[in-house]
Amino acid sequence: MPVNLSAPDIQTLFPIVGVRLGVTEAGVRKVARKDLTVVLLDEGASVAGVFTSNRFCAAPVQLCRQHLAGSQGIRAMLINTGNANAGTGADGLARALSTCKSLAQRLGVLPEQILPFSTGVIMEPLPIDRIEAGLAAAIADAQPGNWLRAAEGIMTTDTAPKAYGRQVEIAGKVVHVTGISKGAGMIRPNMATMLGFMATDACVSQAVMQELALTLAEGSFNRITVDGDTSTNDSLVVIASNKAGNTPITSLSSPEGLLLKNAMLDVARQLAQAIVRDGEGATKFITIQVDGGRDTAECRQVAYAIAHSPLVKTAFFASDPNLGRILAAVGYAGIADLDQGKIELFLDDVHVATQGGRNSLYREQDGQRVMKQSEITVRVDLGRGNASDTVWTCDLSHDYVTINADYRS
Repeated sequence: MPVNLSAPDIQTLFPIVGVRLGVTEAGVRKVARKDLTVVLLDEGASVAGVFTSNRFCAAPVQLCRQHLAGSQGIRAMLINTGNANAGTGADGLARALSTCKSLAQRLGVLPEQILPFSTGVIMEPLPIDRIEAGLAAAIADAQPGNWLRAAEGIMTTDTAPKAYGRQVEIAGKVVHVTGISKGAGMIRPNMATMLGFMATDACVSQAVMQELALTLAEGSFNRITVDGDTSTNDSLVVIASNKAGNTPITSLSSPEGLLLKNAMLDVARQLAQAIVRDGEGATKFITIQVDGGRDTAECRQVAYAIAHSPLVKTAFFASDPNLGRILAAVGYAGIADLDQGKIELFLDDVHVATQGGRNSLYREQDGQRVMKQSEITVRVDLGRGNASDTVWTCDLSHDYVTINADYRS
């Protein structure tokens, strides 16, 4: 069961003028399951994306990068679940391009104006016949209010759809933001095994869209981890339909740019944290905050050392306050000149370690009290400076092994 993950509030999933979403059951891998989604964009939308850092990236990721680098403008996205089209070589690229051509032909646009996305099993050929056969139904289903259906249509091992929205007033115009994401396993930043799609009706210059996408990724999806594995297919796409009527935003540091960035970052963080809350087999949502670093990079380095440790994660699952494991992870995080005598460790309100050793006032029953909670904050102070950073993760349970052992069954 997901950890304190509420169902999406349909009232806050605002339709975005200029964006329509359609979903169908194409039988990509399983029957009677939503698994094919199209997102149709009016001409003139501004689009940018951030993709996996895994060098063994999937065919659709390669095509998305090429198409976004072009000058034709993006008019549609095509998303399938059940098959990742990764580890498929030249044939995989040809199949992904074939689906782009098929959708482009139906829409009267160029194949280069289509962004393809796939998620699911790796090293299996993409069933393009089923995908192409389902396009007509997906297009016919396309509506501006289909965000929840789309969130359901991109799920794989997710137990719940992930969708959030916000509205904000910018220069006298009401601007809407709505986003969806999927992901539950093979989750590590840069990006995680996730798909994320965010749209706003705000008018945003194409020149700042890539900066916006990177900012949103860095503040949200690049702060999560479930199991430390970086996927082949991770993608975050940010769309501005340019329909809200505001003066186009040309700088994210302007008052208007800050308002939009903060609203979108709020949605992005909710989507990212929902992935952790729905982590495969997760029973606890854990915030790891590292303070007192010389820069944010080393704070995040320490935070991920803790978050990725199987020993730490299994201790949280068992509610076992074996908290020396956290100190060990801090020590092997890779900071060569770290002074262990300055380390402070807190578990929520419990001061566990001070000056690198056990706090004389710490009692194990206090640690266990916190460990039994479904939401826990670990805070480490490095005593080296004023920088801080935060990562969100979950525990590692028996169910994680079961889910991944049976994934192809």
